[in-house]
Amino acid sequence: MNPQSVHRVCYLGADIAQNHLDLHGEIPGLPPRIANTKTALSKLLKQLLHQGGVHIICEATGGCERLLVAACHQAGLAISVLNPRQVRDFARAKGQLAKTDAIDARILCAFGRTFAPSPTRPLPSGLLKLAAFTARRQQLIAMRTAESNRLRRADPLLLAFHRSLLRSLDKQLELIDAALARIVTSCPRLHAKITTLTKVKGMGPTSAIALIASLPELGSLSKNQAASLAGLAPFNRDSGLFRGQRHIHGGRINVRSALYMPALVASRHNPVISSFYLRLRSNGKPPKLALTASMRKLLIHLNSLLKHPPLTHA
Repeated sequence: MNPQSVHRVCYLGADIAQNHLDLHGEIPGLPPRIANTKTALSKLLKQLLHQGGVHIICEATGGCERLLVAACHQAGLAISVLNPRQVRDFARAKGQLAKTDAIDARILCAFGRTFAPSPTRPLPSGLLKLAAFTARRQQLIAMRTAESNRLRRADPLLLAFHRSLLRSLDKQLELIDAALARIVTSCPRLHAKITTLTKVKGMGPTSAIALIASLPELGSLSKNQAASLAGLAPFNRDSGLFRGQRHIHGGRINVRSALYMPALVASRHNPVISSFYLRLRSNGKPPKLALTASMRKLLIHLNSLLKHPPLTHA
């Protein structure tokens, strides 16, 4: 990268809440806070485009950032969506323990200047829809599990209400699954990915869709990157002569959730994963550790298949 181009970048920290954004950056006339609305964002982006060379830094905030991210991608403005834990660790390293919206905006700006993160790439509309419907499906599954548990100990006078709600949740899940099937069918590239994944023993269509929705980068990563993003890369805990146990840490919990059942099935029926799992168990590894390692091996295998699709699959 040309050093001169780096100096021309102006980083803008944006701390995003549901109703407003706190901003910090060396930009003339920059308002300290704006509303999180299309009108306010449009006005801000016009100002930033006129400034030139602006790179916005924000955190993933459970959906509050979607409006800003979509507006930036549409306007062609660079934006990086960061892991909040990474930003918080950076703040602690700087000795910044206090936390307010304005302080967070300054920390985000400083993070950008220090690390110059790569811009977050826009996802195809098919993947955005897939992620939205998959997230809703996970919510419905959680609601159904909770209601099923309540049904078991419900007062007999209330059984009809619990059963009615369960039928409603089942109907919504059917509609979600139908919508997911339509999204996959309407996108040839997405359909090809799902087809490739489901040819692996242990991977069903639902798990494959959930995996792609949670890890759209799959197929473009190195094996270490894939394991790290999923939170399946074990980290060393060594110091001097001490050799601690290696543990996984962080990563995307939805990816691990999508891989758990496929890895469990694969550990019994997929020759590659099964032999790996049994070897770990025979070496004295506990079942949970062996299954976690199998999830990592399965993920790396799936990533490799999408990178270089072979004629036959395991």
